[in-house]
Amino acid sequence: MRIDIVSLFPEMFDGPLGHSIIKRARDAALLDIVITNPRIFTEDKHHIVDDMPFGGGAGMVMKPDPIFRAVQSLCGETLPSKRRIILMCPSGQPFTQEKAKELATFDQLIFVCGHYEGVDERVRKYLVDECISIGDYVLTGGELPAMVITDTVSRMIPGVLGAPEGAEEDSFYHGLLEYPQYTRPREFEGMTVPDILLSGDHAKIARWRRKESLRLTLQKRPDLLKSAELLDTDRRLLREIEQEGGDEE
Repeated sequence: MRIDIVSLFPEMFDGPLGHSIIKRARDAALLDIVITNPRIFTEDKHHIVDDMPFGGGAGMVMKPDPIFRAVQSLCGETLPSKRRIILMCPSGQPFTQEKAKELATFDQLIFVCGHYEGVDERVRKYLVDECISIGDYVLTGGELPAMVITDTVSRMIPGVLGAPEGAEEDSFYHGLLEYPQYTRPREFEGMTVPDILLSGDHAKIARWRRKESLRLTLQKRPDLLKSAELLDTDRRLLREIEQEGGDEE
């Protein structure tokens, strides 16, 4: 997959996208990330990318022409159905794990990062395919949201995670929170690992993990259960949890 990010501040991406899983994916040529500064597509000697808003108001607005030119330069011969152009925008649809799965099916993603008071409305109406928001709060620009989405989508790409099932066990992948994880030592300052995880009985371990995933979701994010795809066995486990009072075993 290729991910292009149009941003006035390319240096912001060096750290977050140059380490850990994303770095390994880039080194293995599973993921190609390119940052493009729209300033290089300006036509004035001062490389001005913003201007005062028509009608007055505080702040500055990013001009449409440098953004259009930057995005158009990134659209090669890839079929449009395999490319998605996305504006990071507070008014966009909320970003979810389901959206990450969808975006991971494209060959190319182009993220447009707004700044200042935002971008000219013509970018949203005539250039991008959709707008996405990562939450109901105000950020300085679209760079951090682009990093968040890049990180999430990258985990969906086959081969990026060491274990093929790694992504599927993450919280939210199937609409539930992930079950608790433990590692060595078996006992630490009087705190022990649940015996079932040391039993070697994979069927019982799988049941325990599913049950604890449901328990955590019920306790911390019960709203997720309304849209989660639950099996009959899940409903039976939820009834057990309710009979137990919801507390962890």
